[in-house]
Amino acid sequence: MHAAPGREDFPLLAQSVNSQPLVYLDNGATTQKPQAVLDALAHYYEHDNANVHRGAHALAARATDQFEAARDTVAGFINAARREEIVWTTGTTGAINLVAHSYGQRFIGPDDAVLISEMEHHSNIVPWQLLCERTGAELRAIPVTAQGELDLSTLDTLLDERVKLVSVVHVSNALGTVNPVRELIQRAHAVGAVILLDGAQSIGHMPVDVQELDVDFLAFSAHKLFGPTGMGVLYGRYELLDAMPPFLGGGEMIERVQMSGSTYQAPPLRFEAGTPNIADVIATAAGIDYLNTHDRTALAAHEATLLARCHALAAERPWIRVVGESAHKAGAFSFLVEGAHPGDVGTLLDQQGVAVRTGHHCAQPLMDKLGIPGTVRASFSFYNTLDEVERLFAALDRVREFL
Repeated sequence: MHAAPGREDFPLLAQSVNSQPLVYLDNGATTQKPQAVLDALAHYYEHDNANVHRGAHALAARATDQFEAARDTVAGFINAARREEIVWTTGTTGAINLVAHSYGQRFIGPDDAVLISEMEHHSNIVPWQLLCERTGAELRAIPVTAQGELDLSTLDTLLDERVKLVSVVHVSNALGTVNPVRELIQRAHAVGAVILLDGAQSIGHMPVDVQELDVDFLAFSAHKLFGPTGMGVLYGRYELLDAMPPFLGGGEMIERVQMSGSTYQAPPLRFEAGTPNIADVIATAAGIDYLNTHDRTALAAHEATLLARCHALAAERPWIRVVGESAHKAGAFSFLVEGAHPGDVGTLLDQQGVAVRTGHHCAQPLMDKLGIPGTVRASFSFYNTLDEVERLFAALDRVREFL
């Protein structure tokens, strides 16, 4: 098998499925976890299990130290200006909803507009639809071309001074398209809008520097970054977070509670009501620490090689239709097999030990725009190999013969 960096660090990849060695190509849905993350989870529960911030004992002190050290790890990873700009959430979805409820409810009104795109994940559509229903604001969308790219020629009419917030995906989960986010950020700021990036699919494939990008909000999930599920991050410029009201009420986010009213903590604790997901916060930092032991430029080059091989092998098979042919892609290869439903293709691949994702990928407006019900998606991480790409296409050849 052609080598992949660090593959031996991921225990699950050594297993077999349906009597075949596992080929795991569903990394866009969730990545596998290195032993370092599994060890961090076990260590916390075995040695340091206690609630954070208020305990007057050694376990609580150790747990709090690790919990807050993880915030420093994330801040450094994305180059936030302040550790207080890192808010723990339940994931990308939770982070976007926090901004929609807190920032959106306070700063967006009936005369305003929110701009998204037609290639967004449902998590970056529905919260803005709900906000616009509550406030009377207008929801606009940047169109997508047949090649699976944003049609930026429409920005002159879509992005005007009524737009108070732009929220777009950095890398499309359905197509792998890498969007021109620097231009979008500059254009948003030029009309006085703030901008949120959905970084769920970019954060594990490329460095994301929030200060260099000059982005206002960034949302991402730990489980697509080799960490645990149910855990995510909202980055926000401190002055924006400080102007936002709480999203959830309860313990930890309060400064003083009286029956006549309450005052609230400064960010980030203002947005972290209740007992946090302590073990998974610590394990999120362990996943980042693990990733930082690798040369990320080399990892990206390896993934690009895998993706290029997919396109080359697909070109040899006229019965495979590639969906999404942007010149700039990362992580995902979406396609259709002539005469076959994507779900049937996925089932037949699974019988051969190849794990992919099928369906609309939580991007139904995008599929509607492209005129298809869904796709088969093979999505990669750095631990995948060229041999696994070859196995995918050998399995597809057998699917074609069977059908």
